[in-house]
Amino acid sequence: MPDQRPEMVHLPGGAFTMGSDHHYPDEAPAHRAVVRGFRIDRYAVTNDDFAAFVAATGHVTAAEIAPTAAEYPDALPDLLVAGSSVFRSPDRPVDLGNAYNWWFFVPGADWRHPYGPDSSIDGLGDHPAVHIGLADARAYAAWAGKELPTEAEWEYAARGGSEGTEFAWGRERGDELVPGGRLMANTWHGDFPLTNRSPDGYRATAPVGSYPANGFGLYDMIGNVWEWTADHYTGRHRGTTPSCCGGNGRAGDARAASVDPAAAAPGIPRRVIKGGSFLCAPTYCRRYRPPARMPQSEDTTTCHLGFRCVIRD
Repeated sequence: MPDQRPEMVHLPGGAFTMGSDHHYPDEAPAHRAVVRGFRIDRYAVTNDDFAAFVAATGHVTAAEIAPTAAEYPDALPDLLVAGSSVFRSPDRPVDLGNAYNWWFFVPGADWRHPYGPDSSIDGLGDHPAVHIGLADARAYAAWAGKELPTEAEWEYAARGGSEGTEFAWGRERGDELVPGGRLMANTWHGDFPLTNRSPDGYRATAPVGSYPANGFGLYDMIGNVWEWTADHYTGRHRGTTPSCCGGNGRAGDARAASVDPAAAAPGIPRRVIKGGSFLCAPTYCRRYRPPARMPQSEDTTTCHLGFRCVIRD
């Protein structure tokens, strides 16, 4: 097990305003939350980090294992192969209400092959590891002597000590996505999902630490890749948040409440993911803010989903 504490930042904990009443409904209500002290990874877990874990343990990720008809009885046979979800820009305007216009299941896509079997992570060692499922993130965390953050811990860290601002880069210009024209995070610039001007040169993930740190010295807390948290998803905040690592309610109740009955594979719980990604755009998805949140089925892997870990005091 490696000692990665030097790459972690200690946060003493405290009270903060969690959530928002001004954007997506599931961010509400804004409320006071309390977290105890913890250490959090300065960067998202990188391909090099994850490769060391796999070399030491032989771990095989969810994207590398073919699902079975018993697990997904309604799945088409050609989907019962190892693979993962990959973003592909369409070649014409499409209905923004249907994400399947740009998301595709790609056989052979996984953390080593982020865009399909003909791609690789050569030269991407310092990019965040993607196509990581919840079980994969938990396995890495256990190996490293860490855990996944709760939603409250993650949001507290992302805010960087700044209250009342849209973004995490301080009070002076914290309500501007690109303050003074300076790029602060890896997000989409252009007409989503067709055209990304990519002024920073990154059309997908960027190396961790490519943008300024927030007030706590943490990098890429918004943009680049979404990150797993430990909490089950609910459609709204409950108004109060436990003070430490207990998640968002009793485990059994929270797990059951997180299930989407309309999902293609019903019965699979969902977790909160945070931070947005390189695919977030002002014209489509404004979830590149600390209070923003999304549900993600525990079995899902994608080319813009990674994680970072914590150690609690």
